[in-house]
Amino acid sequence: MGKTLIVSTDGQAVMRSHDNGKSWYRINIGQDLEYDDRVRCLLVDPRNPDGIFAGAEKGLFYSADCGVHWSRIDCALNGLAVWKLVVSESNPLVMYAGTGAPSLAIFFRSRDGGQTWERTSLEMPEFCAGVNRPRMLALAVDPRDADDVWAGIEEGGLYRSRDGGDSWTRIDSTWSEFGGNSDLHDIMILPQDDGSTVHLALTVIALYRSTDGGQTWTRQPAKETWGLRYSRVLLRRPGSNRQLAVGIGDGTPGTTAAILLSDDAGETWTRAALDHPSNSCMWAFGSHPSDPDFQLAASKFGYLYRSVDGGRTWAKEWREFNEITGLAWLPSVPSDLGLPHVTH
Repeated sequence: MGKTLIVSTDGQAVMRSHDNGKSWYRINIGQDLEYDDRVRCLLVDPRNPDGIFAGAEKGLFYSADCGVHWSRIDCALNGLAVWKLVVSESNPLVMYAGTGAPSLAIFFRSRDGGQTWERTSLEMPEFCAGVNRPRMLALAVDPRDADDVWAGIEEGGLYRSRDGGDSWTRIDSTWSEFGGNSDLHDIMILPQDDGSTVHLALTVIALYRSTDGGQTWTRQPAKETWGLRYSRVLLRRPGSNRQLAVGIGDGTPGTTAAILLSDDAGETWTRAALDHPSNSCMWAFGSHPSDPDFQLAASKFGYLYRSVDGGRTWAKEWREFNEITGLAWLPSVPSDLGLPHVTH
């Protein structure tokens, strides 16, 4: 199976490889997405094996040919920095987006596969303590219910909507008993075989875990649990609701990092093997349902790793990048590379 590997960056838009990482291309000039743009997140389109969305500093963009050509989706997200995108597993027409610095942190939804978007009532103040302008970094949709959506804001708290964003309940109101903060970095919703659901909320310094819909939580402090204090991102192995990974570091950007694995939906963790030490916090993961064993990971300052055994071991790629913001891969290769800028 041919693969396209895609890396989003802060300053060189998206970089892509169509030959298993041997060579990499920048996007060509003359597109809606500037080749030196700041891209904040990526989302594979589940309805198109060649399709991928990119949230950028000034709106939402889409490629239908494995990242070669990009077009702006002219919608309510124009001019806003899109930090997070998610799509419902049960209804892929339903999508959600979170914006943030330098624009306002606002929650948006789409009911037509990302073509049109509407603003919801969940909005943050222009400034929040700790991060200045907040960012909506964490979104998750219950795999069984497209209207059950959770949103986490950096220094802004954790919120849940059961009606697709019409109304919201704040969830993290009891976390102060742990002495922790509500600087949310990631969220995961894991339906279990026994009918229960595990909710995970990753903050900058801890992982919160609930088995009762967010009524009560247990807390795993990052430093004591994983040995490093700055927790950044979660990855669910495609097709599994038990096997997870977490990317952490010693700060932001930090100077070192680790990947930890769980086989029990986040109760216990073991350290994965990296063949080369990271240079900064582990910042992003990439996976695809077509091959759950093939996974990507990246440090904030440009190291790219791959795993072919479901995250147990990781090998560093030869190519290094500028600041990495997101990762994805597609199970296809374009027939036309579009006269790209070659970078090797």
